[in-house]
Amino acid sequence: MHDNDNKNGTIVYPTSAKAKLDTNDDYDPHMHRNVKNPTNNWQTFAHFLKASIGTGVLAMPSAFAHAGYINGVILTILIGSLALYCLHILINSMYELCKRERVPYVSFSDAMKLGLQQGPPALRCLVPIATPFVDGFLAFYHFGICCVYVVFIAESIKQLVDEHLVVWDARIHMCLLIVPLLLIYSIRNLKVLAPFSSGANLLLFVGFGMVLYYIFDDLPPLSEREPFVEVSKLPTFFGTVLFALEAVGVILAIEENMATPRAYVQPCGIMNWGMSIVLFLYVLLGFFGYWKYGPEALGSVTLNIPQEKIMAQVVKIFFAITTYISYALQGYVTANIVWGKYLSKRIKDTSKHTLFELLFRACIVLLTFACAVAIPDLSVFLSLVGSFCLSILGLIFPALLQICVQYETGYGRFNFRLWCNLLLLLFGFFGGIVGTYVSIVDIINAFSN
Repeated sequence: MHDNDNKNGTIVYPTSAKAKLDTNDDYDPHMHRNVKNPTNNWQTFAHFLKASIGTGVLAMPSAFAHAGYINGVILTILIGSLALYCLHILINSMYELCKRERVPYVSFSDAMKLGLQQGPPALRCLVPIATPFVDGFLAFYHFGICCVYVVFIAESIKQLVDEHLVVWDARIHMCLLIVPLLLIYSIRNLKVLAPFSSGANLLLFVGFGMVLYYIFDDLPPLSEREPFVEVSKLPTFFGTVLFALEAVGVILAIEENMATPRAYVQPCGIMNWGMSIVLFLYVLLGFFGYWKYGPEALGSVTLNIPQEKIMAQVVKIFFAITTYISYALQGYVTANIVWGKYLSKRIKDTSKHTLFELLFRACIVLLTFACAVAIPDLSVFLSLVGSFCLSILGLIFPALLQICVQYETGYGRFNFRLWCNLLLLLFGFFGGIVGTYVSIVDIINAFSN
């Protein structure tokens, strides 16, 4: 363990006011990490796919209905490329800060605080709120994903039960999910979750193929679909796609728990390969799903396929299981931040930490259930969470962090990286504000009808 780690494995940052900007020494943060249960590259790849391919992929036909099939393809690839670029600059900036501070790892929120301390003087007034602000957004975003997952699982089960047993309100099915969710969410270790993620990925790809079977069956003429739609619908598309593509907190948590973190961000590394597969699947399902169902595409394409067919019912079971497993993976971030960084410090008796953490996780499950009951419309919730949180976490914060980290070392010829980051900031602000406004209007309209 490095000198800047205390006996409990907690990072202690240097107390000097001025950051160390000499990063030409031989200190490699990756070599000094002390991970208790590190994941190998295949386990990491499984987690990445599971974190990035959730209920969002099933919402892509609905997203394309708000963009058109040509617009949808182009904008999905553009947003996906921007999201991947922002993940790279975020992780690289965090690595740069680790080298300067000579510590093995800094969290997203601590990186923002350190970056603002070293960045332009005009931004240093934000230092006191940086950590709670980033932690708050991360925890809220992944909590929101868990709420969406509760809705999705309940809707999938409802369709099966309605067909074969008895017609119940979706909220009753949500109540029945509480105990199973408590059980999966009690798993607190990503290494233990890895086999579940691998199994879920297998079910996901099989289910994906089954959905495509129904989509390709008797496709209507493409001329019946719109290649472009009015601009007023694009904010909903933006929010849904960003929600589908980004899982910032989980992606960072996965990298933090790797045995070989350098393999994550290499040109042919886990993140680039994983995002390429994700983008291909999203464009594939979005394009052909919209071609098949047009403006009738629902918040999840599994709600469009026939209920009475046996294979369709199997598909819904598969996706319900994979989403159930994803609940623990996405909720890991919320628990890790709120419990690990804030609440656990208030309990002095460490022997009771496990018990209190399990109780805290139980409260999270109950809160996600309550929010899912309050807003059961899946599509508007997807867009709201994506527009509000991910435009900030996935676009604005990474661009702002790189501006701060490279303030002293320069932005390259003609300040190229500065201009790129300023454009990202503008895109994130505009997309977030407009997308959030449209999503809130949609939620109000959904409740008023």
